[in-house]
Amino acid sequence: MLAAAAAALRPVPLRRPGALLRAPVPRSLLDSRGAAPFPRRTASLKISQLQLTAARFSKESDSAEDDELLSELREKWDAMENKPSLLLYGGGAIFALWISFVVVRALDSVPLLPGLLELVGLGYSGWFVYRYLLFQENRKELANNFDALKKRITGDDE
Repeated sequence: MLAAAAAALRPVPLRRPGALLRAPVPRSLLDSRGAAPFPRRTASLKISQLQLTAARFSKESDSAEDDELLSELREKWDAMENKPSLLLYGGGAIFALWISFVVVRALDSVPLLPGLLELVGLGYSGWFVYRYLLFQENRKELANNFDALKKRITGDDE
């Protein structure tokens, strides 16, 4: 067994790249079927079993809970005073998310830009750690800033 492991760990000469493809596989991996990374499933699920499970799940779901949830959502929607601004903010958020996916896909085609953006992100992360997390008084300042922001958002005047 040790000989097989040693044979698998021997260096492959760089002059013959095809030798990498013919590198010996340790015998322990060939003999043990249970140690395979992706064991085969002997019993696969059939479509009828999936349909039966889905039908059983839909029968078990309580329609009273669904009605209660919908009624709560309707009450909150009716209680909302400024519905157009909510729709505008929601639509803007969905649009911004869509634009970010489009921009990221477009940036992948520019060769140096992803590396540059990663470098900017690493630089900002390093600055943030140095500015706010390294020293105790700076951590207290960050906690105070966070608490002030939380109070401004929630409207607590404690």
